[in-house]
Amino acid sequence: MESTSRNFKDNVRHALTDDQLQRAMSNVKRNFIDKRLAAVEKLPEFEELREAARAVKDHALAHLDHYLERYEARVREDGGQVHWCATAEEARTAILEICQRQGARSVTKGKSMVAEEIGLNDFLEERNIVPVETDLGEYIIQLRHEAPSHIIAPAVHLNKEQVADDFRREHKDLPGDRDLSQPGQLVEEARGMLRQRYLDADVGITGANLLIAETGSSVIVTNEGNGDLTQSLPRVHIVIASIEKVVPTLEDASTILRLLARSATGQEFSSYTTFSTGPRRAEDADGPDEYHVILLDNGRSAMLGSEFEEMLRCIKCGACMNHCPVYHAIGGHAYGWVYPGPMGAVLTPALTGVEQAGHLPNASSFCGRCEAVCPMKIPLPKMMRHWREQEYERHLTPAAARRGLSLWAYFARRPALYHAATRLAMPLLGLLGRRRGRFARLPLASGWTDYRDLPAPEGATFQQLWARQRRSGKTTEART
Repeated sequence: MESTSRNFKDNVRHALTDDQLQRAMSNVKRNFIDKRLAAVEKLPEFEELREAARAVKDHALAHLDHYLERYEARVREDGGQVHWCATAEEARTAILEICQRQGARSVTKGKSMVAEEIGLNDFLEERNIVPVETDLGEYIIQLRHEAPSHIIAPAVHLNKEQVADDFRREHKDLPGDRDLSQPGQLVEEARGMLRQRYLDADVGITGANLLIAETGSSVIVTNEGNGDLTQSLPRVHIVIASIEKVVPTLEDASTILRLLARSATGQEFSSYTTFSTGPRRAEDADGPDEYHVILLDNGRSAMLGSEFEEMLRCIKCGACMNHCPVYHAIGGHAYGWVYPGPMGAVLTPALTGVEQAGHLPNASSFCGRCEAVCPMKIPLPKMMRHWREQEYERHLTPAAARRGLSLWAYFARRPALYHAATRLAMPLLGLLGRRRGRFARLPLASGWTDYRDLPAPEGATFQQLWARQRRSGKTTEART
């Protein structure tokens, strides 16, 4: 998938003026935040599970080579094959070779962000292999030739009227006057269109929420059952997963799964949690003849041992973006690549380069909600600060911002001068803004005043108030 993260500011301006998108994003709170909170409150041990899951992932990352090799050995013992792919190009090529060896003409796909990351659909189409997305949200955005707007709800940016228009445009064999006014009718039509595609597909491709080293199993979590059909009906099942998905044992997987659905959709457990271990055995009623796992690095091993290693704990639940005020305002497409929201603001620069995605870590209020709700306790704000530091050190920050920071740093290193300057500047600004109480235009503050007024200062500065309270003995000390 081609990145447009470099154009983030233009993407944001477009998103903020898209009335339909703004209406759609208002549904996030009702559909995700409240449901997650209710699910968490029903599980008294939720915080203990977060600590346990974090420990599982930290241990797996510290011994990643061992568990990946153990996983490969178990897959091979059960008759499957593992393909080690350092880059997106290697992963695409490995998948293509499997498909061509089978003479595949069509491929069904379960939802996979890694497949989006490597641009798999366009790659296969260019080589006369038709990929069919089977997750309802992914199917909708495939018809629209769009990227996902959310990692668990790809079409969250759309309303049912838009989907109905898309179905009428694409499903030309159906009556033009059919009623598509209700969500259930849209689901039923998509189910009817996809049913034969499952049966015709030569290869099924799924992602993986987890890989289990102990058993050589891949795990997918869905609410539609499309993943089960995708991996059991075709002759070949291909799993695409990034290397950090591996966990040591089945018990470790169950610990993480207890957090995943609650954090993502507010369910105790997703409707379908499917474990796949190798190809069909002689006694199996169904299943693929071949089982392949594409293990993708694509920049992740470089994160090990760095200040961004903790990002590899991410289980792609989407809780951080569901609670992010910036994501609520602009949606997922503005981020310009596969991974939006706070997790994308950390992961995208790591995988595509801070030169391409340096705007993303700056798109944060640092309110901390993302870290507070993350089931894996990933310190997302801290890592966004690290990216800001790297952006500054590499002289990628705009010159005006660098000059402003340098000026502020000059005063900040000289407290007496800083206090004197603020004692002079604040009353002057207060006097200039006294008539209206705010500034519509202000030099060096156009990034704010282009979109909103800046309140004029009133009264004393914070330092003056603090000193005054200390003198009067009213300072409150924090106690634990």
